[in-house]
Amino acid sequence: MILEMKVPSPGESIKEVEIATWLVKDGDYVEKDQAIAEVDSDKATLELPAEASGTITLKAEEGDTVAVGAVVCLIDTSATKTYSTATVSLKEEVKPSVETPKVEAPKVSPVAEKTYATQVPSPAARKILDEKDIQPSDVVGTGKGGRITKEDAVNAVPSMGTPTGGSRGTERIKLSMLRRKVAERLVAAKNDTAMLTTFNEVNMTPINTLRNEYKDAFKTKHGGVSLGYMSFFTKAVTRALQLYPDVNSMMDGDYKTVYDFCDISIAVSGPKGLMVPVVRNAENLTFRGIEAEIKRLALRARDGQITVDDMTGGTFTITNGGVFGSMLSTPIINPPQSGILGMHNIIERPIAVNGKVEIHPMMYVALSYDHRIIDGRESVGFLVAVKEALENPVELLCDNNPKKAFEL
Repeated sequence: MILEMKVPSPGESIKEVEIATWLVKDGDYVEKDQAIAEVDSDKATLELPAEASGTITLKAEEGDTVAVGAVVCLIDTSATKTYSTATVSLKEEVKPSVETPKVEAPKVSPVAEKTYATQVPSPAARKILDEKDIQPSDVVGTGKGGRITKEDAVNAVPSMGTPTGGSRGTERIKLSMLRRKVAERLVAAKNDTAMLTTFNEVNMTPINTLRNEYKDAFKTKHGGVSLGYMSFFTKAVTRALQLYPDVNSMMDGDYKTVYDFCDISIAVSGPKGLMVPVVRNAENLTFRGIEAEIKRLALRARDGQITVDDMTGGTFTITNGGVFGSMLSTPIINPPQSGILGMHNIIERPIAVNGKVEIHPMMYVALSYDHRIIDGRESVGFLVAVKEALENPVELLCDNNPKKAFEL
C-alpha cells in the first residue's frame, strides 16, 4: 500500500511551509513516528513525523515552498526492512596482486625569460593604465617578451589592497521562512509604529542578596528548578503592567485593546534563531511557576519542539541581551504588542548611595514602546515601577515574606 504524506496544518493562519531539511534520503526505510523532515513556517520550525513504517519516496526538495495539505512524500507500507550481510569465505586465500608503481618524473614548468620588454606597456596600454591608476608592475603582459598589450590593460582590475593570500570566498544562503518572517515583522514594527525607547538603571544588589540566600533551598525544594533573574523581572513587569494598563494594550485600527491579563513573551535563543514563546497569565504565577514554565519553553525551543501555539499571543515582551554581553540596546517592539523590556549585562559600577560612592552590580534596562497609544508619563512611570520593584523585591515582589513567596 502506498501512503501519501501531506503537510499538516501547523496553525490556523498558516497556508504554506518550506521544506527546511530532509532527515532521510529517497528510498530509505523509515519507522512510524520517526522524524523525516524539518519544515519552516513563518512562526516556527516543526518536525514532520512518518505516519507509517515503510520505504519513503520524496516528492519535494529542500527549500521548496509547499501548501498545507500538499503531498511531500510517499511511503510504501508493504516494504520490509532489509539488512545487508557480507559473507567472507575463510577457505579461500586471496593473494593480493603486487604492481610496481610507476614513478613519473616531476613536471617542471618553464620559467618565462625576462627581457627588456617584460611588463613594459605599449603606448595605448600605458594610457589606459594611467586612467585606471594601475602600475605596470601589477599587470602580467601577454605580448611578445612579456610586453603589456592594450588588451592586457583593458582587462586589468585595480587592486583593492595589499594581497595577503587569504581566502576571499563568499556563500549565498537562502534565509529560512521563519527568518524571512522575522525580518518582515521587524521592518514593519519600525515602519508602522511610532517607536520610542526610554532607559533606566537598576541596582541588582537586593536581588543578588535574595538569590544568594535562597537559591540552593529553592532548587532543592522544586526539583532542580533554579531561582533566576527572569522570575524577578517577570514579576516586576506584571506588577507594572497592572499599574500602567496602557502599556499592556494594542492598536486595533481606530481603537485600542486593553488586556486584563499578562501573557508575557520571553525571547529565547534556539538553533533556528530567536523565538518568543509565551508565559500565559504570568500575573497569577509564583516564582517557581514562572521559572518552571520558562525552563520548559526554553528546552522546547532548544530541541526544535516549539509549536506555533507556544508563540501565539503575548501582550508584552521581555528580552535579555545581557546573556550575550550586551550593555545597552534599543529593543524592537514585537508587533502587534506595544511594549518590550530589554535587560542587559550586570556590571559593577560606582554609584552614589546616601552621599557616598559605593560599588554595586548595575544593569541598564530599556523600554521600547508605541508612542501612538503610550505617552511619556506611562512609559517612564512603567519603567520606574519596574526599577522600584527590582530594587525592593522583599516588599514589592515577596510581600515581605520571601520564604512564602519562594514556596519553601
